[in-house]
This record gives sequence, C-alpha cells and structure tokens, in this order.
Amino acid sequence: MKILFCSAPGYGLTLPLIPLIWAARAAGHEVLLATTSEMTDAGARAGLPVCDVFPQRDVWHDLMSSIRPGAGSNDDVPEEYRLAREAGNPFGLFVVTMTEGTIKAGRAFGAELVVYTSDHAAGMLAAAALGVPALEVGNRVSWSMRDMDWREAGRNPFGEDEVSVIMREKLGIGDAKAEVVARIDPRAPSMGGMGAGEEHADERDGVPWWPMRFVPYNGGTVVPEWALHRPERPRVAVTLGTVVPAMSGVSSLRVVIEALGGMDVDVVLAAGTADLTGLGELPSNVDSVGFLPLSAFLPTCAAIVHHGGSGTTAAPLFYGIPQLVLPAFADNPMSAQRVADRGVGLTHDPATVDVATVRAMVGRLLEEEAFRTAATQVRDEMATQPSPSAVLERVVGALG
Repeated sequence: MKILFCSAPGYGLTLPLIPLIWAARAAGHEVLLATTSEMTDAGARAGLPVCDVFPQRDVWHDLMSSIRPGAGSNDDVPEEYRLAREAGNPFGLFVVTMTEGTIKAGRAFGAELVVYTSDHAAGMLAAAALGVPALEVGNRVSWSMRDMDWREAGRNPFGEDEVSVIMREKLGIGDAKAEVVARIDPRAPSMGGMGAGEEHADERDGVPWWPMRFVPYNGGTVVPEWALHRPERPRVAVTLGTVVPAMSGVSSLRVVIEALGGMDVDVVLAAGTADLTGLGELPSNVDSVGFLPLSAFLPTCAAIVHHGGSGTTAAPLFYGIPQLVLPAFADNPMSAQRVADRGVGLTHDPATVDVATVRAMVGRLLEEEAFRTAATQVRDEMATQPSPSAVLERVVGALG
C-alpha cells in the first residue's frame, strides 16, 4: 500500500509521527512524508522519502516571525499569508500554503491512504480531494481532539475552520469528506487516553478513537559515552525545546541554571543552537551539550526541567522520569497541568519563579518517592498500549 503521511513543519508537530512511518515501512508499505521548511531535512535524516509541498518560502520561519513578540505586520507577503492572518488562525498558514502541494504530491505518489496529524487540516483536505481513506493521528499528550468542543470558536464538525472552508472552494474540493478509518489518541490512560482494547466513538461523526503507545523520537545522534551511564549524583536535564528560544530567547533559563548550579546534581543543558551568551559563565556542574536528542540521555536522568512542549512532556513519561514544567505558551500550560494532576511532576509560572523555588521543587522531585512512583506507573501504562506497528496493522486490516 502507498501511504502519504502529512505534517505541519514544526519539530513538535512532525517528530511524533515518525515512529508510525517507520512501522509502515517495516511492514513493507511505500511511504512519503509531505511537509515543508526544516522538516524536510528532519524527515530525510530519519531515513524517509520526503516531498517539500511548499518550497517557495520557509513557512515555519514566517510563522515564528509573525507571532514573535513585537513583530509588526508585513504587507509584502503572498495572498495566502494575508488569508490566514485575516482568519486569525496561525496554523491556518499551513493550510493555505501546504494543501495544494500536499494534494499534488499525493496524486503523483498514487496514495492509497493518507495519514495526518490532528492539527494539520491540509492532510485532511488532501485525503478528501484524493478520495482515499484517512487516518488521523493525535500528536499531543496533554490534550486530544477527542476532548475538544468543536462548537467553540466557530469550528464546525471534522475540526475544520473558515480557512479550510476557503481552501475547499479555492481548490475545488467542495463538500467532499475523507473516509476516516480511525483517530489515534497517544495519551496514557491515566492522563486522559485509552488502554489496550479500548475504543471510543467520536460523537461528531461516529469515527472510532483508538489508543496508540507514544514512542519518543527526537532525532538521531552519536550517543556520547557518558549518556550511557548513571552518574554518582543525580543527573537533571534542562531544555526549552525549539520554539521557545526562537520566540523569546533563553532568558527564562537564568533562574533555573542559577538554582541547579547551587545543587549537588549534574546538569545537562540541551538548548540546541540557541545563543547562551546572555546567561554568562555557566556553573561548573552544568554541561551545555547543544543539540542532543532527549532519548539519548533521559534514561540516565533523575529529573527534567522544561517548558511544557508536548513532545518534551511525553518523552520523560515514556522513560518514567519526574519533571518540573515551567510552561511557556500555547498548549504548554495544559501539559503542565496534566503533569501536576497526575503527580508525575510539578509546575510553576516561569514569570514568578525564583531560585529558591526551583531548588525546592527539583529537590522534591529527587527526594520524594511519590513522583518517581507515579512516573513509573505512567511509563508502565504506556508500555501496555498498542505499538505503532500494531495500530498500522489494524488500519490495514480495517481497509480490507
């Protein structure tokens, strides 16, 4: 079977889909990832065939520039950008720029199934235009479209908004709807998801929701030798993901680094390519490793401090690592609340947190067994959920 996978061009929006694509390839299916911007390289590095569906501009960079604090309006942009801006939907930029190219890629590829993430309407529209079955995959661990009320904010059934409606008319898709085989919820059962064997019918259209185990993929790397061993004192990971540094820099790390610098711990600061000069000289127990996938060193960590990105929240859940979440924006506060409610970690407003508070909270994560116990329970729950391979096999079976 030829399967077209569709994702928006952000790390946290694309990487959760990669293990499912690998499962499809391992099962002997032909696959193609339809995305754009930096995710074309990320997909290729993951060993996948990738199609850039909007090579004209760097859409992700344009989105970050438009929503960065202090950014002004730029009238020197394509018509598609103005369309998304007028609709007041940042993600609508992906819909208006990527839908046509995704349809063309799917048609040239001969797609027989379209797999898209819940936040990427371009994939849904492509499935409708191509007239082939579809699979919708959730890529959030803090919330799911299963819990969202589509009646709010002018949304209509199938998760579409006015940008999608406009693109239907522009591209001649009309009222065609894709036959959605199922929608996938990757959350742990005790964090809102489903256990193995569970299934829920979507109240909107009767499409079933199926569970799937979240498998972390943060990129490949040559794993440093130290990451394979637990240090003599607790190792604490610190990261802001990829979006926060691009949006607001790394100033929010100052308090965290100062706090951890005064503790008897080893700190791994994974800040990617972010400029850290504003932090000054780092404490001696802080090792700045640049870009290092979380999966390379989280298994030997005792705790992690992060911003609340969905993938960054999910990875320590997979490994059973307690976490301190200082949520930035978007769905970060929702992730933080889920972490706190489940007891797998703590959270605090980064705007008011201070050195003493960070030390106290990290100290609790390291010393109070309840956090490690809860994190281990969630890890074990996730291990019982169907693997991406099992879900892919179920989809193919449902299609006959």
